Amino acid sequence: RAFYIMSAIKVSGTGCCLVDILYNDINFREDKLRKYMSIRRGDGGLSPGHLVFREEFEEFCKQTFDTALNEITNGRKPNKINIGGPSIVSLINITQMTDINQCEVRFYGRGGNDEPGRFLIESLRKTKVRLSDFRLIDKVTPSTVVLSDPGYENGHGERMFINSIAAAWEYGPEDLPNDFFEADLTVFGGTGLVPGIHDNMTSLLRKAKKKGCKTIVNTVFDFRNEKRNPGQRWPLGESDESYALTDLLIADREEALRLSGTESIDSALKFFVGKKTASVIITDGSNEITAWSDGSFFAEKGLYRLPVSEKITEELKYNREGDTTGCGDNFAGGVMASLINQINAGNRMPELREACMRGIVSGGYTCFYLGGTYFEEVPGEKQKKIEPYYAAFREQIKG
Repeated sequence: RAFYIMSAIKVSGTGCCLVDILYNDINFREDKLRKYMSIRRGDGGLSPGHLVFREEFEEFCKQTFDTALNEITNGRKPNKINIGGPSIVSLINITQMTDINQCEVRFYGRGGNDEPGRFLIESLRKTKVRLSDFRLIDKVTPSTVVLSDPGYENGHGERMFINSIAAAWEYGPEDLPNDFFEADLTVFGGTGLVPGIHDNMTSLLRKAKKKGCKTIVNTVFDFRNEKRNPGQRWPLGESDESYALTDLLIADREEALRLSGTESIDSALKFFVGKKTASVIITDGSNEITAWSDGSFFAEKGLYRLPVSEKITEELKYNREGDTTGCGDNFAGGVMASLINQINAGNRMPELREACMRGIVSGGYTCFYLGGTYFEEVPGEKQKKIEPYYAAFREQIKG
C-alpha cells in the first residue's frame, strides 16, 4: 500500500470553507457573557472551544444575533475578516509548506454570490490552491463569528464559534465531479459543517478507495448531530465503515470522544483501532498529541505521544498579536504537507512521527497571527519562518 507516484502529487479537498469574522480579546468570564453561555450540552449556548449554529444561538438567548453580538463585543468592528474553515485552511497550509511544482492542491465547494462570497473568491485567488469546482451560488456565504480569549486557560487561549452553514447546505455528493477522485490524496475537512458531504461520507470514502486514492479525514465539532442527540455518539457518514475506509483520521480531543462515544483519549483510540482506521492523530490543545498507526499508511506501527513546542509556548507569553483560531486546521495541513514532502523525497511509506512534528510546529505557529490563514508576501515565506521552531522542537524531543 505504499505510494507509487511518478508526477506531482494531486490532492483533492472538500469540506468547510467560509468567511471567518474574528473578534480578539473577548473575556469569556465577563458578567455580560453569562446569559449567553451554555447550561447543558447542545442547548445552543456558547461554550469555550465549541461551535454553535447562529439559529440555535438566537433561540437560546431569545434575541437577534446582531443584538447579542453587539453586546458581547461592545459594538466594535471585528479585528479581522479572513478565510476560514478546516478544509480550506489546511489545504492552503499544504501549498505553503510544500514545493508547488511537486504538489497540486484542488478545492471543491460552494460560496454565496454576495459580498462575503466575493471576498472569499478574491482572497482564495491569492493562494496557490486551485479552485477546481468552487463556485458562488444565489445563497448566503457560510461564515463563522470567532470570539477569542487569548488569556483563557492560563494564557494558552481559546475560542468560541457561532456558525452559519448557509450555501454549504447546497453542496452534496452529486456535486463532486469525477476529477475529485482522480487524485493521490482525497481530503475531507470539517464536513460536519457541510451536511450533504458529511452524511454521505461512507459512500464517498468507499468511492475514493475504489479509485485508488488515499483518504484523510480531519474533523470539526458536529453541533448538528450534538443537537439532534445530546451526549450520544456522532455518526461519520452512513455507517462506521467510514473508519475502515480512512487512511488517516485527525481529530481534537472533544471530537474524538464524541465520535467514539467514550470518555478518554485512550478509549477513543481503542475505538478507532477496533474500527480498522489505518492511522489516527488526536490533538488536545496545549497538551500532548496522541498518534497511532497500523503500519499500512505510515511506515511505523504503534503508539506515539508528542508534547507541544516549548519554544512556541515560551514566546507566546510575550507575543499577544495572534489567537488560536486555525491551530487545528494548520496542524492538519502541516501533517499532510510533511507526508507529501516525505513521499517526494523518495520515502514511499512516510513516517508518522515526523508528520506529527511538522503538524505541531505548524499548528503552534498559527498563534502568532490573527486568524487561521496566513497570506505570504513571497513564496516560501511561512515555511522559512516555521523552520527554526521545527529545529528547536527536534532538539526538545531528542531521545
